[in-house]
Amino acid sequence: MRSNSVGLGLRNELLDAALAGDIDADFLEIAPENWIPFKGSRLEKLAQIAGKYQLTCHGLSLSIGSQDSLSQSFLKDVKRFLNDFDIEIYSEHLSYCSHNGQLYDLLPIPFTVDAVAYVGERIKQAQDRLGQALILENVSYYASPSPELTELEFINQVLEAGDCKLLLDVNNVFVNSVNHSYDPYEFIDGLPSERIVYGHIAGHHEEYEDLYIDTHGASVKDEVFQLLDYAYGRHGVYPTLLERDFNFPSLEELNQELNRIKAIQARHE
Repeated sequence: MRSNSVGLGLRNELLDAALAGDIDADFLEIAPENWIPFKGSRLEKLAQIAGKYQLTCHGLSLSIGSQDSLSQSFLKDVKRFLNDFDIEIYSEHLSYCSHNGQLYDLLPIPFTVDAVAYVGERIKQAQDRLGQALILENVSYYASPSPELTELEFINQVLEAGDCKLLLDVNNVFVNSVNHSYDPYEFIDGLPSERIVYGHIAGHHEEYEDLYIDTHGASVKDEVFQLLDYAYGRHGVYPTLLERDFNFPSLEELNQELNRIKAIQARHE
C-alpha cells in the first residue's frame, strides 16, 4: 500500500456507495469478524468492492491482552479470510475484550512490566499463527489501575517485546492527552517511526473540559487534523483511515474529510 493512501471504514451504511465506487478513498477497512461468518451474496458484494478498492482488516476480538488463551480457530479463520481477499494488513487493538467469555468492550491493559512481557509473548504467538506482522493500535482509555509505566512507555515496550508494528490513532492520542493531562505532541515525538505503518483519525465527543470520549460518531476536530499533520512531519506520511461508525453525514461530507487527509499528506511529500 502506498504511504499516501487514504481509507474509510466500510460500514453497512456505506455498502452501496462502495459498490458504486463513489467513495474518494484508496482503500476500505473492514472488521473480519463482521464478514467471516457469512457466505453467498454478502461475500459476493465484498468481492465486488475488493475489485474497486484495496481492503484492509481491523479486528475487534483478538483480545491480545486477555488472560484467556488465544483462539487458534479464530486466528485460522482470520488467516484464511486474509488470503481469500488478498488482504495484506491486519491490525488489532492493544487492549482486551474477553475474560471467560466475550466482554463486548475494548478494555485497557494495565501499564505494568509483567503485562509487557505477557502481551509480547502473545503477540509472537499470534504472528506465528498468522504468518505476518501484527499491527496494534494505541487505544483510548479512561482509567489506568496501578500503573508502573506511562502509556507511552508501555506502548513502546510492547512493540519491542512483541516485535510488531503500530497503528497510530492520533484521535486516541488527543483524547487521552485531555483525559490524562499530557502533551499529545510530546507523545507523538516519543513513538518509534520505524514501527508506524498505518493510521486512524476520527471524531470524538467532548463530555466535559477534562473528559473526551472516543466515539467515531462526529466530524474530525481541527485539533486532531493538526496533530495528524504533526505526526506526518515527525514520522513521515503513512496510510491513514477515517473512522465513522454512526451519525453518518452525507457522502459529500465524508469525501471532504478524506480529501482533507489527502491534502495534509501532500504537504509532506
